[in-house]
Amino acid sequence: MKKSPTLDRAPLSAPDLLCTSQLTADDIERLFATTRILKAARDAHDETLKHKRLAMIFEKDSLRTRFTFDIGMQDLGGSVVFMDHRDARLGSRESVKDVAKNLERWVDAIVARTFKHKVLEELAQHAEIPVINGLSDFVHPCQALADFFTLTEKWGSVRGRTLTFVGDGNNTCHALIHTAVKLGTNIRVCSPEGYEPNARVVNEAMRAAAATGAEVTILNDPDAAVEGAHAIYTDVWASMGQEDEIEERNGVFAAYQVDEDLMAHAEKDALFLHCLPAHRGWEVTQEVMDGPQSIVYDIAENRLHVQKAVLTHLIR
Repeated sequence: MKKSPTLDRAPLSAPDLLCTSQLTADDIERLFATTRILKAARDAHDETLKHKRLAMIFEKDSLRTRFTFDIGMQDLGGSVVFMDHRDARLGSRESVKDVAKNLERWVDAIVARTFKHKVLEELAQHAEIPVINGLSDFVHPCQALADFFTLTEKWGSVRGRTLTFVGDGNNTCHALIHTAVKLGTNIRVCSPEGYEPNARVVNEAMRAAAATGAEVTILNDPDAAVEGAHAIYTDVWASMGQEDEIEERNGVFAAYQVDEDLMAHAEKDALFLHCLPAHRGWEVTQEVMDGPQSIVYDIAENRLHVQKAVLTHLIR
């Protein structure tokens, strides 16, 4: 029987994963190399994190993040404790610091999905164990890593390719920008005026792009933004916590729907990406979502494998 490759569990540049801006290009490539090994031989490394424990603290609903971290930790031989904080946000019952200092005595890592990114930063500041961002209002790093890993599966290399994000300059958009420039991918973001990504994120990315030759472009015209692009990405127009803005946003973003006409402006074989959940008929049409260019379910599957790699490199 062929022996599975040995895992390189070298530490990443940062002890936590709050944002992919913390990672170097080498970190990301190392994560992707580990992901490929784990995906190819799911049961071959089932003792990698034996006797290790993961705490998951979620203030928001979750399907992909919760299932993939839970299953991933089990696949690696560890165990998971889930804390539902949807009714009482972190810091309301006891301080974030005290939560961190308690959990570090019992578990080996924390995955947290929070409304406020500063809560994650506070957890990481006080916990002597890795803290992983399962999504915050600012950035969604695990999603972007799965997105770009999937693109490497399709293309081989993402360097020099162009990815266009159409929609709200939200947490997923921020993560894509940070990750794209690390890997030398040109990133265009097309949003209605007033809904562009955070200026600090864009400026940081532009500085990082100077080292890789990537381009960061912010536009308001969808047709121009997707012209010649190799991949088109969209997300919901109203994120969790913005439910009271749905009606207003549906009107503002109506011209930013990804449909077959918009896809036709991109490269002929351009891929379609969405982080899910998707609202068919709003940000994307049924035809594009379920069409041959869509790789949304490949990405969803790869959330499991990429996050197993994250756990493998962060938990000691």
